[in-house]
Amino acid sequence: MVTLRKLLHREIMASVTYVALSFLALFSFFDLVEELGDVGKGAAGKVYKLSNAALHTLMWTPNRLYELMPIAVLIGCIVVMARFAQSSEFTILRTSGMGPWRALRSLLSLGLLFTLLTFAIGDYIAPASTRAAQLIKSRYTGQITVGQTGAWLKERQPFSSFAVNVGALSNDGKMSNIKIFEFNSKGQIISTLQAAKGEFANDDSWTLRGVKRSEFMIQGTDDKNASQNSRVLHDSTAQDYRWPTSLSAEMVSVALLKPERMRTIDLYQYTQHLQANGQTSQRYEIEFWRKVFYPLSCMVMVVLALPFAYLHFRSGSISGYVFIGVLIGISFFLLNNVFGYVGNLNNWEPWFAAAVPGILYSLASLAAFGWLVLRR
Repeated sequence: MVTLRKLLHREIMASVTYVALSFLALFSFFDLVEELGDVGKGAAGKVYKLSNAALHTLMWTPNRLYELMPIAVLIGCIVVMARFAQSSEFTILRTSGMGPWRALRSLLSLGLLFTLLTFAIGDYIAPASTRAAQLIKSRYTGQITVGQTGAWLKERQPFSSFAVNVGALSNDGKMSNIKIFEFNSKGQIISTLQAAKGEFANDDSWTLRGVKRSEFMIQGTDDKNASQNSRVLHDSTAQDYRWPTSLSAEMVSVALLKPERMRTIDLYQYTQHLQANGQTSQRYEIEFWRKVFYPLSCMVMVVLALPFAYLHFRSGSISGYVFIGVLIGISFFLLNNVFGYVGNLNNWEPWFAAAVPGILYSLASLAAFGWLVLRR
């Protein structure tokens, strides 16, 4: 039985590797074509060359591999199962003692290996390589940003609260276009600060440069008239200004990155920071649970592929079933993204919004297994 399991595992791993590399080559080509639009551009005398675009695309491949792993596992398993069924090899395996439950356990053990591999890629390799790819590009285009509005953060301190906007983060870790709004306990604005540049200090503070600060005096105590009764009390400018804060470089970079490209632990820490400061964390909580459940979809895919070994194939009909596998994989990928947005809009429980696609496909795979394998 160990020999049969090794045969099955070897064939599936070779097939999944071939499918994954094929998808990577295709998507890397599309990514490179997209990068060609930035070739020739640059900042500070540096030009973004074709070699830089190719390196950027190469550094982006671990993130693509993480996204494609469940689909590659499904298609690779379907190809092997269908080929074994067509050549009657799986019939020989069944007569050799590989019953339905033993075959299921064998595939689940391989699915666990793919799950661990997907988790390692998505949580360790892909975030590091994605950040390196962004830094490579920002070295020539000048900065990392999330658009014209930048990134917004919030912090509570003992006697006031702050809303902070960082326009962009350069490749050497320096901030630009910084705006800080200070509010009192009643939510009334008491000061604003604008800085052209900023750096992270080692003593839980920011060093801001080119600062313009305005302080406001609240004349009335009525909340309805607070905005009407406030006036500028003092304007000041300074070359350097030290602002004490607990907002670290990691939090700012996290806010400037898309949540799906963050590590699981970074997502968890960032959601805790948002909740502690009274900010909505629904989007990041859903993404956190998606990062938890997404690698487990590899186990769902191997179970979904097992019934194909029990079908009766005619010559040349494997391609049709492989196409079905491609459609199933694409539908899972789309459903996984759609439920994230739907859950965020409808304020669903984050774990539920992230787990629904996996639950639905698990039930479908078990139903197919029970009907095709156990009852036929």
